[in-house]
Amino acid sequence: MAQLAQVTVAPVGAAAAATASARAITRRSTRIPVVLPRLGDARLHVAAVVVTLHVLGQVGLGFHVSVPQILAAILTCAAIQVAVTLRTTGALVWPASAMLTGSGVALILRVPTTPVGDHWTFHRWWVFAGVAALSLATKFVVRRDGTHVFNPSNLGLVAAFLALGSMRAEPLDFWWAPTLEPAMLAAYGVILGGGTLITHRLGLLRMAAAFWVTFAAGMGVVAASGHCFTARWSFAPVCGVDQWRAVALSPEVLIFLFFMITDPRTVPAEPAARTRFGVLVAAVAVLVMAPQTTEFATKVALLGALTVTSAARPLLERPALRTLRRPAVAAAAVLVALGAWAGGRSAVGVVSQDPELAGGRAASRIDPATFPSISVDQGVLDWNHEISGEGARAIVLTLAENLDLEARALLGRDPALLEAIAHGDRLDDLRARLRAAETSGTTTVQRHDLDRVRVALLVPFGRQDGLSLGMVSAGTRTTQTYAPDGTLVGSRSEPFETTFAMRRATGARWMIVAELPADTAG
Repeated sequence: MAQLAQVTVAPVGAAAAATASARAITRRSTRIPVVLPRLGDARLHVAAVVVTLHVLGQVGLGFHVSVPQILAAILTCAAIQVAVTLRTTGALVWPASAMLTGSGVALILRVPTTPVGDHWTFHRWWVFAGVAALSLATKFVVRRDGTHVFNPSNLGLVAAFLALGSMRAEPLDFWWAPTLEPAMLAAYGVILGGGTLITHRLGLLRMAAAFWVTFAAGMGVVAASGHCFTARWSFAPVCGVDQWRAVALSPEVLIFLFFMITDPRTVPAEPAARTRFGVLVAAVAVLVMAPQTTEFATKVALLGALTVTSAARPLLERPALRTLRRPAVAAAAVLVALGAWAGGRSAVGVVSQDPELAGGRAASRIDPATFPSISVDQGVLDWNHEISGEGARAIVLTLAENLDLEARALLGRDPALLEAIAHGDRLDDLRARLRAAETSGTTTVQRHDLDRVRVALLVPFGRQDGLSLGMVSAGTRTTQTYAPDGTLVGSRSEPFETTFAMRRATGARWMIVAELPADTAG
């Protein structure tokens, strides 16, 4: 998720480098000074926090990112910074700030198709390298008064998420793991302890506190309005107190406030202006997050708030605004306006969204009397007690409807309907079948008569890639073949037993995201 503080120092010239360090290398009779980091450099302290989080993510938190992907981002930034510094100063300088940019990108960036549990995969390492290079480039290209305007990793990540979309790239989740898990407790300790010490040392703790107080209050107003968003790690839309707790106390938000907005080179110089900056980032974040109904959009909105506020930073330093001694007054006005706006919104939010209605279609309803026998594993009930009885029946009904709508979409050559009811691997498979039908003219569909369904907790794609329900289903599957004119030319029925992975991937509706072997869910 969020980026790490870009605690930078002024460029080191060749003469200054030689004075600062006796180390040097000689190349073709040319003496090249070598400047290594000092133990007191705050950037090393930030790096220690981030590296610790990377390690915890690999060994205890199931982060969906590999070591080569992390190194691709860090080494790309390091190589670029070393080359630029050598060219401009004639010295080899340890690229501390650039490596923080790269490690911050790797901490937040995720590629959804990365193999789960493979710590050493090189899968799409170039995405990490490219986003890291873009982030660092903004430091050299977008400048004002001799310094960079934006936190490099922040701007690079926002640009990448907006350009690539959630199917190709996404931020680290708000929720990492149950709070009382040892790895999660350790992560909170590292973030809170390290973040407090570093920001206090840099004189930025007050700004961080101003951000969190304003942000927590604003998200409280949003949550109280009945707003919800869907998340991969939650079976149900995240609303109310659960939403406030998931966002305001998220380790991702804590990293954002301790190590991203607190970049000393991109915040105002005066303490009062810094406090105003923290309040404004929070207010903008709440305003742009409030309308979002998915976690992806909510996280990008949070990161984007810093980008917007950084662009407006000079306004906070103007003499006319220095009279605002109490930034909380301005924040309160924003929150009141937000509350009035949010209070008029429908409390159902994403819960009322249904692709059948959005597409103007009416799927055939399944008679509840024909329901299969349903059982729910204890693990599901422990996670969400609402998935029992009527809750489980509603999800099984959606499964049956989705299977029926898949056949209708294939017969009707309707890719939009497929996107409304399927996601991930399942959607890819259905799209391939649709292309094959368009090429050959012959369409093959499958009808399912469910006899029994066991609802199990399924984590087929890794913790950080989201929880799914495994609908372990048995019954009869009928495969039908239709001629180009729609005439049924073949039909074959046979027993089946399989696991349909279901998830609220993009909205309130449960979607089939994959079909897996029956024993996948145990």
